[in-house]
Amino acid sequence: IQTKSTGNDLAELHSQINKNVETVKEFLVSKGIAENEISVSAPSVTDHTADTYSTNKPPYHYSVLSKVKVASTNVKLVRKVIDEQGELLSKGIAVEDNTINYYLNSFPDMKPTMMAEAIKNAEKTAQLFAENSHSTLNKIETADQGLFSIDDGDEYTNYVKSVRVVTTVTYSLKD
Repeated sequence: IQTKSTGNDLAELHSQINKNVETVKEFLVSKGIAENEISVSAPSVTDHTADTYSTNKPPYHYSVLSKVKVASTNVKLVRKVIDEQGELLSKGIAVEDNTINYYLNSFPDMKPTMMAEAIKNAEKTAQLFAENSHSTLNKIETADQGLFSIDDGDEYTNYVKSVRVVTTVTYSLKD
């Protein structure tokens, strides 16, 4: 959750952004996010008057941006909290654009099962070729693991992953 404060006094902005961060953290904990799943980035300061070539006078000298990050394996809870983050508005916190990343942590556990299934499917396909050519399936000549791909469902369901493996298996056929 990213928040920003703007103003002309850096010390005041520092105090304000710290208050915002604490409020966001309290909100997250109240929704069930564990404290050890929450981290805070160092504030980022932009000096809007630093561009000496600009003829526009910005309304505020500084803006301070801070990010409160959640890293959790409880995707359902995090998605629920995302849907409820509008509550922060009632606490005086404007939430900036959030970036949400989902990672597939169980891939090493999935890989052997996926490979076994891919090899079984390759054998079924080879068996069909053998039957259609009035042959019998012989042994595997070559096999290549190929490529694993992990893709998002779509832009609205990026928490749903599609995992795919491509294998190349060459069988010989007997007449």
